[in-house]
Amino acid sequence: MKYAYVDSLKGEYSVVKMCRWLSVSRAGYYKWRNRGLSPRAQRTLLVEKAVVTTFKQFKERYGAPRLVVELNEAGIPCSANHVAQLLAKNGLKARNGKGYKYFPSPNATNHVSDNLLVRDFTASKPNEKWVSDITYIKIEKGFVYLAVIMDLFSRKIIVWSLDNTMTNQLIMDAFEMAVTSRKVEPGLILHSDRGVQYRSREYQELLLNEGVQPSMSRKGNCWDNAAMESFLGRMKVESIYAEEFASKQEALSCIFEYIEMFYNTVRRHSANDQVSPNEFEGAYFENCA
Repeated sequence: MKYAYVDSLKGEYSVVKMCRWLSVSRAGYYKWRNRGLSPRAQRTLLVEKAVVTTFKQFKERYGAPRLVVELNEAGIPCSANHVAQLLAKNGLKARNGKGYKYFPSPNATNHVSDNLLVRDFTASKPNEKWVSDITYIKIEKGFVYLAVIMDLFSRKIIVWSLDNTMTNQLIMDAFEMAVTSRKVEPGLILHSDRGVQYRSREYQELLLNEGVQPSMSRKGNCWDNAAMESFLGRMKVESIYAEEFASKQEALSCIFEYIEMFYNTVRRHSANDQVSPNEFEGAYFENCA
């Protein structure tokens, strides 16, 4: 619209000259400018404000698809394309990580288990298939190490353990917390990579004593544990990389907020029909009651 074009450049050129160039009346421009917003413009402004507010509310972790679900549930109908356009207009972009690169290391072959998971990351009920991994997090003086166990049924992080060293005890603590907090039956598959901690005799004995079947990725194949790799990458992008930790305690607080207060409780997961892991599990147990 010509009046809108004049308005967008009024700080650079004379309104009188622009109206003359575009063959529109100056009186008509001022009448257009002083009228109230149309219902359509008001709605567009409302949606834009809601998009920006919701984006900030979720700490820049949600892109257009998840924002659409949040806004629709809040009674603000909109499409993914419209939300994506509004994000771009406001210079907003959800945190995204770089492509995963795997650098294989020469692992020994003692206590290596078969790959029972065979990249089937679905489960029919809780505590049927778990996946696990260890990652490192930089702090001011060195690193801390995080061990995580996920239930593939709901993608819920059922336990996590943080320590200053990457020892067998780190993953053993996580496993013992998991079997204490969950109803574990013999036959549960627990998948990991071939890291030396997972191949330790002490850890393997813990699993066998609980009737848990160990499963391991093939050598040099990160995609065999893709669900866990995806979670760790997303956590680092959406939380860890945005912070600088002076101590283990600061890292622990950040991880607690992300896993317990956001990921398990709030974050919508595409594998769960766009509901959080806690809500997905809760619906399962409610149906079983």
